[in-house]
Amino acid sequence: MEIRTRFAPSPTGYMHIGNLRTALYEYLIAKSQNGKFILRIEDTDQERLVDGATDVIYNTLKMTGLKHDEGPDIGGEYGPYIQSERMGLYMDYAKELIKKGQAYYCFCSKERLSSLKSSNEKGDAFAKYDRHCLGLSAEQIQQNLDAGIPFVIRQKMPTEGTTTFHDVVYGDITVENEELDDQILMKADGYPTYNFANVVDDHLMKITHVVRGSEYLSSTPKYNLLYEAFGWEAPVYVHLPAVMRDAHNKLSKRHGDKSFEDLVKEGYLVEAIVNYIALLGWSPSDNTEIFSLSELEKAFTIEGLSKSPSIFDIKKLTWLNGEYIKNMKPDDFYILAENRLKEVIKNTALDLKKIALLLQKRLETLNDIPRLVDFFDNLPEYSTELYIHKKMKTTKEIALSSLKEALPVLENLSDWTENAIHDTLMDLVQKLGIKNGQLLWPVRTALSGEPTSPGGAMELADILGKQESLNRIQIGISKLENEN
Repeated sequence: MEIRTRFAPSPTGYMHIGNLRTALYEYLIAKSQNGKFILRIEDTDQERLVDGATDVIYNTLKMTGLKHDEGPDIGGEYGPYIQSERMGLYMDYAKELIKKGQAYYCFCSKERLSSLKSSNEKGDAFAKYDRHCLGLSAEQIQQNLDAGIPFVIRQKMPTEGTTTFHDVVYGDITVENEELDDQILMKADGYPTYNFANVVDDHLMKITHVVRGSEYLSSTPKYNLLYEAFGWEAPVYVHLPAVMRDAHNKLSKRHGDKSFEDLVKEGYLVEAIVNYIALLGWSPSDNTEIFSLSELEKAFTIEGLSKSPSIFDIKKLTWLNGEYIKNMKPDDFYILAENRLKEVIKNTALDLKKIALLLQKRLETLNDIPRLVDFFDNLPEYSTELYIHKKMKTTKEIALSSLKEALPVLENLSDWTENAIHDTLMDLVQKLGIKNGQLLWPVRTALSGEPTSPGGAMELADILGKQESLNRIQIGISKLENEN
């Protein structure tokens, strides 16, 4: 049997982390077993549709490498792959259930349904439908239809016994049938409900594994009863635990949690995001943490999925992102960094590739670049307190002395390269009989004007060039002298 999974998002806005994780696991379940990954756009809830949201879905799948085998944009044997383009068939299937006695017309008004809630003895926020329309005769139903009275079609649930289904992650789950409400299958506007359209489309598209969030566990008995009513084989269910902000709260865009697009804008690499999301609820058989998408396809197993909620740890993602940046080929990293460097550094005489090399081993996100390199263009105003460094054993007096010694030596240096600068400064350290840091820290501070920098004294001097380096050292000397 060919494994077929589907990602079936509603085009209602951004791609949140939980949605992307679902898509990733569906993709991996299929690809790890040489199956097919299908994209289906579920747009039956017309009130919630957002312009441009479908493009967000396409762009996200393209960026992450989750290439679908069938979908609205590429077609396939089981299309259309947009639910609003499949409208004719849902009513036909709903009427088939009516003929089988598994569903019925309901003509109740909104006012009557609202009254059920207020009259509910238990005071619950939701009252089960009382099956007021279940006993309507064929003549009454036809009269109502001929009169154009709005209707919905409801699923007729069993009222006795239990319904059991198996989930790969959570095991066997049993519910009392008396707890199930006669859910609506077709709405008054002629559109199917999410629950009904899902079952029909999954069957027609031969979906073998349905992957979704654990919040749908309570709806799954209704799905199973629909499959039974039609005489169809139910798919394998894979319900995923929630992705949490902390121990008590789920991730939520409304509460400021980041979407996939937000993370990309903040300088996280797409590959790192996908890698991290894969680990939110799945554990590899060994302790490996860094995977390419192709490596995930080989390593992924359903058995590795956890039923425990996962906490989205931005610090862990940031660490992982830094590892990805460090492991990139320098030329590939420069392609990513170039535009950000050019936004900050306007001095075209500076070698941006050298700056990129300094940055690559020190970055956590691409958005760190501007604040780490802006001093190359313009020396910032800084306090002479920066020259004091306990570990380097420097004081303002030592810094002033070291800069005064370094200035003429560097002025006389004709071969202005990193190696020559290194040898010259290290020779001066030996001559002065001081610690390396007592010379190099003051020079680095004078060149950057920052408490930290992506390179040391030699690298910065090489990139800044001889004249600019000498000018900045002279500024440092003047600052220190003015305090004496």
